[in-house]
Amino acid sequence: MNSVLLWLNFIKMKPFLSIIERPLQHYRQWDFLIFTVLTLLSVVNGQSTVFYLLYFFWWNEFIYLVVDRLCYKQNSNVVYENGHSANFGGGLFLMGIYWVFIVVFFSFIASSNNHEIMIANMQVLFFHNWFFNINLIFVLLERLYLHKKQQPLKVYFGAFSPNAIVLHISIVVGGVLIFFVVKRYPEFFTPENTWGSVVIALPFLLLKMGMQYLTASDNKINKRNFQ
Repeated sequence: MNSVLLWLNFIKMKPFLSIIERPLQHYRQWDFLIFTVLTLLSVVNGQSTVFYLLYFFWWNEFIYLVVDRLCYKQNSNVVYENGHSANFGGGLFLMGIYWVFIVVFFSFIASSNNHEIMIANMQVLFFHNWFFNINLIFVLLERLYLHKKQQPLKVYFGAFSPNAIVLHISIVVGGVLIFFVVKRYPEFFTPENTWGSVVIALPFLLLKMGMQYLTASDNKINKRNFQ
């Protein structure tokens, strides 16, 4: 009986052991795990806001865009998904527009009546939030490592990559949360209120899961030739 229980426990642990033993093959799970852990730590430490999460999604897409553009020719297992390399300039232009909108609106205007949220936003904006910084460093190093190891990847330089779609949706979600939730209950949704921050973070965690699903086929990519 004990041997049966041990075998059942081993079967349950196999997916987790596989993630640890073959991290390159399960980099998406690691990506989501690191994002979730650091986001929850920022929540517990009263450093998470809507701007924190939106700004992270912006940086996540920007890092992918730049690193992929620099490294995709050296990775023989990359599939160049949309259009022409000239899309890179258009992608950067769109990201610039998003940066201005996210910073001006979500960091300053939307939090102008809440001094605590404004301070938390400024810490993120000027890279004084170490949970945010560590997450960005992980994203950057992970993407560089994947290209170096010739990991099968899809790269997008246009406006409609999976990450960009998540960024579009997250901006809408962020606006809804601020105007219909945070502003109606300002005493509850403060960085110091853990449960309020959890409610804010949950939709973005679900969006991150959605992004993982949208890009889950990367490991099944067959080699294609670039034109």
